[in-house]
Amino acid sequence: MSQTKTKGKAVSITAIKGMNDILPGTVETWQFLEQKAREVFGTYGFAEIRTPAVEKTELFCRSIGETTDIVEKEMYTFNDKSGNSLTLRPEGTAPVTRSFIQNRLHTLDPVSKLYYMGPMFRYERPQKGRYRQFHQIGAEVIGVEDAKIDAQVLAMLHHYACEIGIDAVELQVNSLGCPECRPGYRKALIGYLEKRLDALCAECQRRYTTNPLRVLDCKATGCKEATVDAPSVLDHLCSGCEIHFGQVKKHLQALAIPFSVNDRMVRGLDYYVRTTFELVTDQLGSQNAVAAGGRYDGLVESLGGPALPGIGFAIGLERLVLMKGKDQVVATRPDLFLAALGEDAAEQAFVLMSKLQRSGVRAEMDYQGKSLKAQMRRANKLNARFTLILGEEELRNGSAELKDMDQSSQCQVALDGLEQELLSRL
Repeated sequence: MSQTKTKGKAVSITAIKGMNDILPGTVETWQFLEQKAREVFGTYGFAEIRTPAVEKTELFCRSIGETTDIVEKEMYTFNDKSGNSLTLRPEGTAPVTRSFIQNRLHTLDPVSKLYYMGPMFRYERPQKGRYRQFHQIGAEVIGVEDAKIDAQVLAMLHHYACEIGIDAVELQVNSLGCPECRPGYRKALIGYLEKRLDALCAECQRRYTTNPLRVLDCKATGCKEATVDAPSVLDHLCSGCEIHFGQVKKHLQALAIPFSVNDRMVRGLDYYVRTTFELVTDQLGSQNAVAAGGRYDGLVESLGGPALPGIGFAIGLERLVLMKGKDQVVATRPDLFLAALGEDAAEQAFVLMSKLQRSGVRAEMDYQGKSLKAQMRRANKLNARFTLILGEEELRNGSAELKDMDQSSQCQVALDGLEQELLSRL
């Protein structure tokens, strides 16, 4: 239910908790991050895909896992008027996989490289960098099992971080094994946790048998201390997984991508196998993962598609914005502000502004007949590059005054051929 504030008869409706407006002055940072993603991902051969914000609930139950926190506690799920259970997407990989299968993209090319960006939804406690409506940029590769694609995906993520000027991050990698070797590790971990149940938080006591790997990721102090000497998943890998992880590390070293191995890193989604990774920072408190992902080799088949491997990641846009800082991205500024005095001058300025805009010039003007002083204040506030002053006297003389706001200089420009003159300068 939306929140309201009442004062007399007026009712002010505020945004839903954890769902935020992105305002001018900040949105430019978002646009910068999104545009850089399109540029970098396009270089690596990725194409954009857009999926609906609402999917059938079954999609997430089957892919993410019934015992995950997302499915158990965080999804926005509801029945539509036909009684169908629908869910606002909590992550992007499952919808992309569903679309890949439904549209038979594997018949168009044996390797699909796809990226997406958009809002996701999870009902959890809003905090710094984590909201109920949040935004992700993600990338997926379906159809390649070779460890080189793992390294290339991580190289692309590293490339993107460099392009947007984020350097206070560390790439951590791990392997979660596969359906052959993970059961042995899971059994060893459960046996270890059973001897330390009293030290675990209530949530981990509840889930240690159904989802024991999540205990390793718990932020509670008691759980961290109790699992310091927990068995390492890397000691339980089968030969195939061990070879694959070794190749991933070798390829990363060949590409000069810095990384560290974190054998305690697990992902909260059941579909992950083998390579998993996170891009972490110490600048965001407990929400230290800026991007995360891994392999999901059995996901496509489990959702009714062909038996194809996959790997991908998602970047948290809100967290990048917190790190990037809106002051580091220059807001859009007008190329020209037209300060018009008098009705005839205002009409000519209006027509000229429209022509310039159609030619790609960012132009603005006053619409309220304010004084020249007020219009110049407006031009300064907008940080316009140039200001054209056009009044009744200028119309009589056949020239206007053009001010270079950056250089604090001015000159006269003829009204005859004014549009072309301005285009040549702007």
